[in-house]
Amino acid sequence: MKKSIFGALAIASLTFAACNNSGTTSKEGQSTADSGATAQTPAATDEKAVTEITPQFTDIDSKVAASLNTVIDQYLAIKNGLAADNAEETAKAGKAMAAALAGVDASLLTTAQQPVFAENKDELKEHAEHISENAGNIHHQREHFVDMSEDVYALVKAFGGGRPLYRDFCPMANEDKGARWLSEVKDIKNPYFGSKMLTCGSVEEVIK
Repeated sequence: MKKSIFGALAIASLTFAACNNSGTTSKEGQSTADSGATAQTPAATDEKAVTEITPQFTDIDSKVAASLNTVIDQYLAIKNGLAADNAEETAKAGKAMAAALAGVDASLLTTAQQPVFAENKDELKEHAEHISENAGNIHHQREHFVDMSEDVYALVKAFGGGRPLYRDFCPMANEDKGARWLSEVKDIKNPYFGSKMLTCGSVEEVIK
């Protein structure tokens, strides 16, 4: 009996430590953020330095910018739905995101901008559709959200998101391989664990 209790306490301690020490992995996880036009300026926070990212393109057509901001709005709605353990609201946002992607007029992008959007559009649409079709399976929604977040990050890093966006990291998500997501708020609201470990994670970057 004592061995079982000590074992449970050990697992709980390791789980807590993994979350609290996630900040130590931020520099190792910056490889995907170091390409493109970035301003690697540390910004002070209460916990650690956060890398500031400046979007690559500044000459974006206003209609495209508005359409992309709508895509980001729905991505954030998906994130918030997952953090709240609400698969139905997450599915609604997934459907809205797929529609928002279809509304982006890529012909208004410059020659340099078009490949960035084209490389991510189809995958984003696929992930959004899977999320919208799985209102009864939040685990599957979260699986697609892992890759969706990387595609959205690529777009935001290139075009901006119409607001400051924080890139967060949880070392325990994605079967302990770690996963990232974007948030409109600095406080951690973990979409991969929801209420089980809502504050597990740390801020790695802010895209302004």
